[in-house]
Amino acid sequence: MNWTDRIGLFGPLDIAALALLFVAWVGIGWLIEHPGRKRPSVSVLMAEYRREWMRQMVTRQPRIFDSQTLATLRQGTSFFASAAMIAIGGGLAAIGNSERLVDVAQDLSLSNEPKFVWEVKLLVIMLFLTNAFLKFVWSHRLFGYCAVLMGAVPNEPDNPTALPRAAKAAEINITAARSYNQGLRSVYFALGTAAWLIGALPLMAATLVTFWILWRREFASKSRAVLCGLSDGMGHTQT
Repeated sequence: MNWTDRIGLFGPLDIAALALLFVAWVGIGWLIEHPGRKRPSVSVLMAEYRREWMRQMVTRQPRIFDSQTLATLRQGTSFFASAAMIAIGGGLAAIGNSERLVDVAQDLSLSNEPKFVWEVKLLVIMLFLTNAFLKFVWSHRLFGYCAVLMGAVPNEPDNPTALPRAAKAAEINITAARSYNQGLRSVYFALGTAAWLIGALPLMAATLVTFWILWRREFASKSRAVLCGLSDGMGHTQT
């Protein structure tokens, strides 16, 4: 069976669902990282707090709090990188044992699609997981760069190199956080892609739900309201 015949195993609904998946993945990333000025995303708002963090670090003595905070961020990226690698290994194992995969998948979808179709569906999931792994690893490394830059900030606030170096540390920190968030979005869409094992329509539904969850958390969540300062002063946050 050549590649043309194999592609023909996927119906128009499958192609449309896959296109919607990637459009939603790229689209939500663009909306989050390039929002309008009137309604910034949580990621953009947090970037300003990261810059303020580094400015405050210049005058904070000792800087144990800053090092502990950065260590916590690195631990998070390390955890998710390890989890993504384990998930990739599980996906490879599932492809290697494709006969059992076909049996389980057919029980879920009540269809008799060939093994190649199920393998492709798993490969798409692994594509997102691989992207997530690479993003988490790069984020972990960037947080390491940030740690070095923070260590290079002089202890004397009046030193002319203190604020410029703190600003560099902030930008590296923001870049690391951006990669971390991109990795998390890939994990979200990897989970949503698992619905394709049931069918094209479930994949479309899962894609739209994933898009909505990410949009809400970045643009309409309580945490965003707190970051914007929309509080009534009594501990109740407006949404």
